[in-house]
Amino acid sequence: MCGIVGYVGGRPAQGVVIEGLRRLEYRGYDSAGIALVDGGTIVSDKRAGKLANLEKAIGESPLPQVTTGIGHTRWATHGAPTDRNAHPHVSQHRRVAVVHNGILENFALLRAELEHAGVEMASETDTEVAAHLLERELETAPDLTVAMQRVCQRLEGAFTLVAVDALDPDRVVAARRNSPLVVGLGEGENFLGSDVAAFIEHTREALELGQDQVVTITREGVQVSGFDGSPAQGRQYHVDWDLSAAEKDGHDWFMRKEIFEQPRAVADSLLGRRGADGQLQLDEMRLSDQDLRDIDKIIIIAAGTSFYAGMVAKYAIEHWCRIPVEVELASEFRYRDPILTTDTLVVAISQSGETADTLQAIRHARVQRSKVLAICNTNGSTIPRESDGVIYTHAGPEIGVASTKGFLTQLVACYLLALYLAQIKGTRFGDEISQVMDQLDDMPGHVQTMLDKAEEVYALARDHVETRSVLFLGRHAGYPVALEGALKLKELAYIHAEGFAAGELKHGPIALVEEGLPVFCVVPPQGRDQLHDKMVSGIQEVRARGARTLCIAEEGDASIEPYADALITVPSVPVLLQPLVAVLPLQLFACELATLMGHDVDQPRNLAKSVTVE
Repeated sequence: MCGIVGYVGGRPAQGVVIEGLRRLEYRGYDSAGIALVDGGTIVSDKRAGKLANLEKAIGESPLPQVTTGIGHTRWATHGAPTDRNAHPHVSQHRRVAVVHNGILENFALLRAELEHAGVEMASETDTEVAAHLLERELETAPDLTVAMQRVCQRLEGAFTLVAVDALDPDRVVAARRNSPLVVGLGEGENFLGSDVAAFIEHTREALELGQDQVVTITREGVQVSGFDGSPAQGRQYHVDWDLSAAEKDGHDWFMRKEIFEQPRAVADSLLGRRGADGQLQLDEMRLSDQDLRDIDKIIIIAAGTSFYAGMVAKYAIEHWCRIPVEVELASEFRYRDPILTTDTLVVAISQSGETADTLQAIRHARVQRSKVLAICNTNGSTIPRESDGVIYTHAGPEIGVASTKGFLTQLVACYLLALYLAQIKGTRFGDEISQVMDQLDDMPGHVQTMLDKAEEVYALARDHVETRSVLFLGRHAGYPVALEGALKLKELAYIHAEGFAAGELKHGPIALVEEGLPVFCVVPPQGRDQLHDKMVSGIQEVRARGARTLCIAEEGDASIEPYADALITVPSVPVLLQPLVAVLPLQLFACELATLMGHDVDQPRNLAKSVTVE
């Protein structure tokens, strides 16, 4: 997610803020900005692109040397990555400047209220709404702290807000709900940051904030309160990491950090998807309801991990919408002369939005006059721009080459698309769609449950550090999970790994099974009796030939225990949603095994994060 820095003290704020933003560049961003409080006015500058663009602009038009400021590196969500949409955002009369991480779900309602009152909006963002609301509250509030408390009680969604008031130059106020924010404690100065990397050069004493809290920093100290104004306290701790580790939240690899960010990534990808009337709403759906009702075939195109997300989407769309779905490798799509019509919907899945194979595939589809919808994590990238609509995944930047949170959030987007189509086409009742959405809302907690079992999976990896071949089996939605598990092991550990549909095992691949071969088995929930029982038969087949069965099964599934040499349980969820929890142990296993083997987990050999050549 975006990077935030705030500072009050005796040093020149510009230097502290810019250096803090530089240390947060690893998070990924598409614009940067700074706001300083100078003698009753807000002075700011912001630029699309890299931090160097902002520094160049400041060098040409220097900002005043003052001691209070805030800064931001933005990963675009609401609005394209432009100068105008970059943060900080300043209120109508330039009294307040705000930076923001997260999504304000009810921003449209608040924006309409402000525009009705005569406020002119300068950007496309949800963030700007908060700046105007704070300025209006300051007409009656005694200070920015109280104004922030009042505004936060009106906001819905997940957010971190950091603000300054031109008439109160020695105060920075911030608020947190479901979005990261930490306080750096200094002597005669205090700091705010998205994480400790923002200020670790200056202090290693930090204050962790709780949910729904407002924090005020001045030179003299820090005060914490609830959104209702009640006194509160944060948890103080000492940071014993170096700068490199701080950027990774203390983890050894960005990939491991990103694995543990997945509960928040899934939650962020679900934010704002249901309107006040309970109906599903998607980011930038430029296709009309009638366009979608006319769809008689869907082709999903993707590459690598995104392809496996597309396979899960096929199960969901066909089950909930009764529309035939094909899943194609983007690199092969246009070379086989696919049958496309104006009633075909092509769904392109790409984390970066720049994948060359996928981009060329959608261009071919558009020439054939098919409709194109993108599922993407990068606002403003090429694939969303050239599509008729887009569902953004809101995973935040993913630094590790091997995708983890990118995959989970793509799954969420695929489920949302399937449910949205079911809503438009009327193939599912509203209460049925609402029930699935409720189940999806529970998934961040289930994902966290799996991450709490990390040590159990790490122990399993230690037991297999000498392994040079691993097989993965699954059925139904567990089959793409098996393929993804095998891919992660190939990418990171450089060993032979293959995923199979369990029913295909006896048609040839079972010849690979030998004494002691580890075989991961993704077991469907017990509610799918025939599917479950067929999977048990597959497990027995490989076990009878000497394989070591590593089973991922629903908690309480006693029928698996006699056939599992190792058992990892997952929360009880519907079979279509099980990939969201079943893939977690496979990510953890691959990451830990590669670490034990001494490989560079974040930068595997021969691989690039975004493949921009065909």
